[in-house]
Amino acid sequence: MRFWRFWFSTFILSSQYNPPRFVEMMMVLLAIALLIVWQITFESPYMILGWSLVVGASISILVREAIAPTPETRINQLAAFLFLIISGFGFLYVFQTL
Repeated sequence: MRFWRFWFSTFILSSQYNPPRFVEMMMVLLAIALLIVWQITFESPYMILGWSLVVGASISILVREAIAPTPETRINQLAAFLFLIISGFGFLYVFQTL
């Protein structure tokens, strides 16, 4: 029980400390989960929703870094652009298979 309480309090604390980063993290984690489900089932709605969440999280990261830069701005921007490029290839795959 102590283990779960620790993770729950960490979860709550991180959501209160930096809400935009928390939402972006949740979007990326949900996208990863959906893309894993797509790898198992090969149903395109999971892949489309997963890549859409990746695009949304990437744009959110870029906007957040433009408004309020952090010490790791370059790394975050590079990761966001990398996510956008990968999701672009993912959407190309979707449109080729439909």
